[in-house]
Amino acid sequence: MEKALALKDEGNKALNGGNFEEAVKCYTHAIEIDPDNHVLYSNRSAAYAKMDKYTEALEDAEKTVSLKPDWTKGYSRKGAALAFLHRYPEAVAAYEKGLSLDPSNKQIEEGLTDCRNKMANRKLNPFSDPNLMAVLTMNPRTREFMKDPDYVKMITTLQNNPQSLGNYLTDKRIMTTVSVLLGMEFGPDMDMESDPPTPPKPKTPEQEVKKDEKMEVDLTDDQKKAFEEKEKGNIAYKSKKLDEALQHYNKAIELDSSNIMYYNNKAAVEVGRENRADYKLISKALNRIGNAYKQLKDYRKAKTYFEKSLSEHRTPGTKEELQQKEERLSYINPEKAEEEREKGNEDFKKGDYPSAIKHYSEAIKRSPGDAKIYSNRAACYTKLAEFNLGLKDCDECIKLDPTFVKGYVRKGKILQGLKQFSNAQDAYHKALDIDSNCQEATDGLNECRLAASNDPEEVRKRAMSDPEVQQILKDPAMRLILEQMQSDPRALQDNLE
Repeated sequence: MEKALALKDEGNKALNGGNFEEAVKCYTHAIEIDPDNHVLYSNRSAAYAKMDKYTEALEDAEKTVSLKPDWTKGYSRKGAALAFLHRYPEAVAAYEKGLSLDPSNKQIEEGLTDCRNKMANRKLNPFSDPNLMAVLTMNPRTREFMKDPDYVKMITTLQNNPQSLGNYLTDKRIMTTVSVLLGMEFGPDMDMESDPPTPPKPKTPEQEVKKDEKMEVDLTDDQKKAFEEKEKGNIAYKSKKLDEALQHYNKAIELDSSNIMYYNNKAAVEVGRENRADYKLISKALNRIGNAYKQLKDYRKAKTYFEKSLSEHRTPGTKEELQQKEERLSYINPEKAEEEREKGNEDFKKGDYPSAIKHYSEAIKRSPGDAKIYSNRAACYTKLAEFNLGLKDCDECIKLDPTFVKGYVRKGKILQGLKQFSNAQDAYHKALDIDSNCQEATDGLNECRLAASNDPEEVRKRAMSDPEVQQILKDPAMRLILEQMQSDPRALQDNLE
């Protein structure tokens, strides 16, 4: 436990110093030693929030609350994470729970007030957010819409004139947009907005109303009917009768087009009806895309799709894959890669090839997309006569940068060492296609031609790959003559006579 405490202190120093990744590492190691310490999860939640990893921050906050339900700080962390994720109703609930434990906590009071204000602003006008365009660009449900200029123009119009929303309801993208801006999460058991407008209180002779008090407004007949239609829609929605619910919400909007609650509920039906696929299947598909990018060593895209998979359905395997990708991405550092490459170059000049390979391998881990490092390691493998490993590095080098001449030259030299002169010539030709003045490629090509001319098998292979020879061999008469020559060389003279 002393080790865990020491790691926690190190994490606190890193957090205060702005080194959030180091703080997370320290807290994580401490949690491995003391997994039931609620303070460690709380601190790591704060570090994740500083890194804009709000999903992870929320997970740690929920763990904090589960370990210590009577600790106010846990609810403060949970409320903050939910607020950053624009899940304001849940954030309000978390803050209220914290205040019930500590009514004088100023930090939670401020968080609660801020969330309530944002909820109120969203309900009045969901298009009033000054960061509206950024929110829609970042959200996976509206990101593709933002590539359409007509959609962007439509959103700009709604920013300037939110009352024109009714003109665009035939575009299903608008309903999705409204649900995103209102922070709605879709699921089969999602509760609809059900708080009725405040009805007027009947006056009695005993109730005297002062002149400076606010009078409550009586609802019109249409507003009352709209509310009734909305309630019928809620009942239908909870029974999964989506078409029926949609009819009621449309009727409510016709009767009272100024109430954003009705648009909100309609959005839930529209998007819910279009997304009825099993979330587990969607998650599985996204997970497979992530694995595909992982095989291609595009770790950033792999991480993106693993995160999308987890947003649909949380599975231990996907979470583990995501953690691995995050660890790998956090390890990438081009500056340290260059330092390791320089050390490898020094060892290569000294003739210490095993040590050079060690440094080049570390450099590749730090910068897996640098073709030059693979080329350098291939040179080491060649010196150690590990031609197959060298060839593999050359192929990876060329794959990363198809215009890197040195990669083709290295490959040509290795193929020469393996006496695969035809393939070596192909590699040198590709190098010369990129740089016709490459002397190494020219010399290698000449050496291969000379070696091939002294090797009958290589001569035969080169001849058989010639298109003109292949065309001749398609002639049945020529094939018969050649077969006769193999069994009786004098047959050529008979055919010539």
